[in-house]
Amino acid sequence: MVLTMGGGVIFGVIWGVIYVFFASTLGATVAFIIGRHISRNWAYQQLHQHPKFQVIDRAVVKEGFKIVFLTRLCPLFPFNLLNYAFGVMQVSLKDYIFGSLGMIPGTIMYVYIGSIVGDITLIGTSQQPTNSTVEVTKWIINIVGLIATVLVTIYVTRLAKKALEKSIEEGRN
Repeated sequence: MVLTMGGGVIFGVIWGVIYVFFASTLGATVAFIIGRHISRNWAYQQLHQHPKFQVIDRAVVKEGFKIVFLTRLCPLFPFNLLNYAFGVMQVSLKDYIFGSLGMIPGTIMYVYIGSIVGDITLIGTSQQPTNSTVEVTKWIINIVGLIATVLVTIYVTRLAKKALEKSIEEGRN
């Protein structure tokens, strides 16, 4: 989260989202590949002793893209752990990479917050715009945009969580 916000501070919203999304997808894919090729056999044996893991693994086999996408939409899941876990599970690399598109809403939100933090640091410096009406308008737009982004992310997270629970429940059947 801190690095994602840093992307907003350094690069602004648009380039920050592009750079952060590319870098996080690349890093997640490397972790997925490590999980798949280095630790898969050991972890699979350990995790297969737990019935919940078996249910999740079956759901991932059926709907790998959907499961990855929904877990990426929900920032409550620890992404670092998920990268390795999906490598251990039977999700395909293609489904994993395309499912990682679910990181985009969270990435936009954190990069946007980072860009606002970057703007706040300019207050009182020589780089601050001098026209107060333009500055007030910009801050109102930023605050409304931030609130809307957070609300949409929370809403999408709840939808993703419900859909994921439904997919896992269907995997049990």
